[in-house]
Amino acid sequence: MNPKGKLLIIGGKEDRDDTDVEMKDKNSDFTSLEILKLLTSDENRRIEVITTASSEPEGMRDTYQKTFDEIGYTDFGFMHISREQSDEDLDRLKKAGVIFFTGGDQSRICKELKDTPANKLLIEKYQDEEDFLIAGTSAGAMCMPEIIINEAEDGEAMLKGDIKLGSGLNLLPGCIVDTHFIHRGRFGRLSHAVIIRQDCLGIGLGEDTALLIEDGYRATCKGSGMTVVIDPKNISRTNIDRVEKGDPVFAENLIVHLYTDGCSFDLRQDEEGAPDGGYH
Repeated sequence: MNPKGKLLIIGGKEDRDDTDVEMKDKNSDFTSLEILKLLTSDENRRIEVITTASSEPEGMRDTYQKTFDEIGYTDFGFMHISREQSDEDLDRLKKAGVIFFTGGDQSRICKELKDTPANKLLIEKYQDEEDFLIAGTSAGAMCMPEIIINEAEDGEAMLKGDIKLGSGLNLLPGCIVDTHFIHRGRFGRLSHAVIIRQDCLGIGLGEDTALLIEDGYRATCKGSGMTVVIDPKNISRTNIDRVEKGDPVFAENLIVHLYTDGCSFDLRQDEEGAPDGGYH
């Protein structure tokens, strides 16, 4: 059964005080706070902001308090959840219409939440609750798949051992997500990840860019930047299984798709391994 809820994965740079000027210089189609306005059209809908990824939750709280006030959201709270989850924590998650994961460290989110009652509750709500939305930016987006990038080097070459994959929150199977993708030059590390895990699509999200995922597979690109999808299903030759640690990794026939605002595609793979894409 397809999930009744939705996911919104965001590439970063949608919330900071200095974002507007910087993003206007980069992206001519930039609209201030456009991405965060996708969280809900109901200003009174309950939003729980999870700051677990951040080492500075108070600063993160101040940032989103100001931003959500500016948008006009009236019912939101902040939770820095750990593995020691109280009944009150779970009750707040049950009552929420929107969950928003802030940026920080995706490994920290997964360490604290994976396979906990909170993680299981979010999966259940996503599967069963109409219009329930789980959103995340930067590390908050990277934590959602079953497989995540825990850490990686951003070098000129892909070197065996330079990337470490881990287990995510299992909200988005069959994908590996990377963020700040264009600005931080992360094509190599996401390619490396999907060469290792050829059963996964790589989704690289640019800044001020998001994918809205409905029914578990229908993805629509939003925002002023670009989404890059790297498909490894047709790799014809690679040395990933035999190369020594520290030596370069190569692969032939990776397929790359570029999507911008309004493009939609199917995260499920066709028989030849390519997403079914389109523009609407």
